[in-house]
Amino acid sequence: MTRVVAVIPCRYNSTRFPGKPLAQLAGMPLMWHVYQRCLKAQHVDDATVATDDERIADACTQLGIPHRMTGEHRTGTDRVAECAESLEADVIVNVQGDEPFISPSAIDAVVAVLLTRVTLPHTVANAYAEIDYPAATIDHNVVKVALRADGTALAFSRHPIPYPKGVRPTYLRQLGLYAFTPEALRAFGNLRPGPVEEAEGIEMLRFLEHSLPVAMVRVEDEGIAVDTPADLARAAARAATP
Repeated sequence: MTRVVAVIPCRYNSTRFPGKPLAQLAGMPLMWHVYQRCLKAQHVDDATVATDDERIADACTQLGIPHRMTGEHRTGTDRVAECAESLEADVIVNVQGDEPFISPSAIDAVVAVLLTRVTLPHTVANAYAEIDYPAATIDHNVVKVALRADGTALAFSRHPIPYPKGVRPTYLRQLGLYAFTPEALRAFGNLRPGPVEEAEGIEMLRFLEHSLPVAMVRVEDEGIAVDTPADLARAAARAATP
């Protein structure tokens, strides 16, 4: 049987929002909400937090959330890649710790892509959704994706892509939700970040810059990614809505 493990990378020293994984939403830390969403996904057999910070580790212990300590890393996927070396899993799904409303069905959707392709090397799937509010199009905290004809990623950027010189495009948001085979994570960890990844700060660009395909999976997304304290206020308003 195929074993699927969700890993939630959490770091304390976020530039835009220090201590973000422990920020309170409806009386519980953000990472707790993400962990609960992972547990509701039908394809996920287990879930754990990956962190290099003792404050986050202590909170996990108090809340009964499994966790693994890692070294310091430049991206969440590098952290997941280290964690995956000691995991018994055929598919590892990286669920960002700042997506408290991530849909369990979205998690299942990216995992499902790999369940039929698990024997292939360098396989990764990334979720995306259509952007339905104009402000997100120009928000640099929202990563946009453009697709190839075969449904794999053509480009990622914090700028609106494609540029609307001709027809008005439909803008797509990349979600912080990635599924990997162990081979893909090992490849990621062994590759050097390219100049575009370093300029944009988008980790999935590492695959594209080294000519490795990223399968994109469309999902229904009504969530709020918490990148800033203002996003947390928006999330709190949503959580308080009956």
